[in-house]
Amino acid sequence: MSGSPSPEETSRAEPGREELAAVRLVVSDIDGTLVRDDKSLSDETLRAVRRAEAAGILFTLISARPASGLGELVERLGIETAVGAFNGGTLFRPGGEVVEAHRLEEAAARRAVEMLDGAGVPVWLFADGRWLTRGQSTPYDDRERRAARLEPSVVPDFEAYLTRADKVVGVSERFDLVAELEASVGAALGASANVIRSQHYFLDVTAPAANKGDGVSFLARAAGVDLAHTAAIGDMANDVPMLRRAGIGVAMGQAPDAVRAAARLVTTTNQEDGVARFLHRLVEARS
Repeated sequence: MSGSPSPEETSRAEPGREELAAVRLVVSDIDGTLVRDDKSLSDETLRAVRRAEAAGILFTLISARPASGLGELVERLGIETAVGAFNGGTLFRPGGEVVEAHRLEEAAARRAVEMLDGAGVPVWLFADGRWLTRGQSTPYDDRERRAARLEPSVVPDFEAYLTRADKVVGVSERFDLVAELEASVGAALGASANVIRSQHYFLDVTAPAANKGDGVSFLARAAGVDLAHTAAIGDMANDVPMLRRAGIGVAMGQAPDAVRAAARLVTTTNQEDGVARFLHRLVEARS
């Protein structure tokens, strides 16, 4: 865990020791943040989460992943408070009880699929606990299998599922095209959807309330923690709303400049257990 900026090397407005010591809830993104690039959870991160919890700091997750992709991590980490899937669109408690679920309006889901089809990128749709595709393979299929803990279900079209869509995803190796679609699809859908990149190769279209800013606020309420006493950690554009909303926003070391600028601290990369590094600092601030 060396060779990259430490949490002490900040982008702006570094919190003091007292503010760090007051953190009672940490909300973490998963991919590019909590887990390494191969989707593994390191022993160091697991130890750091347990150490933080022993010190009275709650830890939970929010992710663009479907709920199926969070269950194993929730169990391994011993999380006891609510967690958020689909960028906060589905909020559930350990054991599977759904607290809130926000889905796309049919018209917005249909328009998103049409625009992504028009751009020539493969489209995935998540509904009814399933990962639906129309048979187009992508270089990211196996990565999604590991993350979502699902096998894709091939359907001839998405029409029957558009009234129940949790998320529409555009997938492309052309990162520049994904960025362009973020702007064009976002402009077309306006307030009817949240349109944002969760990875350089994924464009997520979810319900307006399915954003990590609202998600971190709900997770704080569910845990009985004032938002001022929370910290949020992430690495991508879809994490920016929660980095700004939480008491302390923490960007991963490899995060793009815009994400780092939204945070108050920058930790090491996910390959260097940046989440663990930050958690250790919170515990040490209490000593």
